[in-house]
Amino acid sequence: MRALVAEGLDYAPLLATAFAIPQFLPQLFKLWRSGDVAGLSWSWATLTSVSNAAWFVYFALSHFWTALAPSSSAALLAGALALMLVRRRQARLRQAVAICAWTALLAGSFGFAGRTGLGTLLAASFVLQVIPSIWTAYRTSNPSGISRGTWLLIFAELFCWAAYGLHKADPRLIVLGCTGVTASALILARSLLSTRQDPDDSGPRARARASAISPNTYGPSTDRG
Repeated sequence: MRALVAEGLDYAPLLATAFAIPQFLPQLFKLWRSGDVAGLSWSWATLTSVSNAAWFVYFALSHFWTALAPSSSAALLAGALALMLVRRRQARLRQAVAICAWTALLAGSFGFAGRTGLGTLLAASFVLQVIPSIWTAYRTSNPSGISRGTWLLIFAELFCWAAYGLHKADPRLIVLGCTGVTASALILARSLLSTRQDPDDSGPRARARASAISPNTYGPSTDRG
């Protein structure tokens, strides 16, 4: 039985890849359909895009060809999400400066220490990626813009990497997996347990209807002075 489980865990990276490739599509579709940005973090999307572009370079130099598909997918789709949030005025100058500094640090580590330096820095990058998303979700009273589908896929992917890391006794994969599972669980819990509102009384469409209501909607004033 133990040998069967161990053999199954050898395929965990393939399963993680299957979860990783489409994971940003639910969030993109939800934002495109609703325009609801409540609970979404532009810095999270941008950092995810930048870090996965760096992972693509690292995997290519390491000849880890199967990892190129999820890293390139995450870089492109998270980048598309970041651009959609820019169009909705979610980007902030201070965040942009911090992301530029992180990008420069990644480039510098690669320039000075090559693939090893880049990989070492990227090992801790996931923590940096998810902090803005958790911060934004928990500071938003009703994070209705969050796609649970995306975070369920992130949870599943990182759970696979945690299991594979334990199987191979790889501390970097264990840290990456446990961090990702914890972060996605926190986001999902926030989305599920946030204040429930009637869908007709919340969201961008309801706010648009509310802003269109004139003072005279409720009839003439009864105050005659």
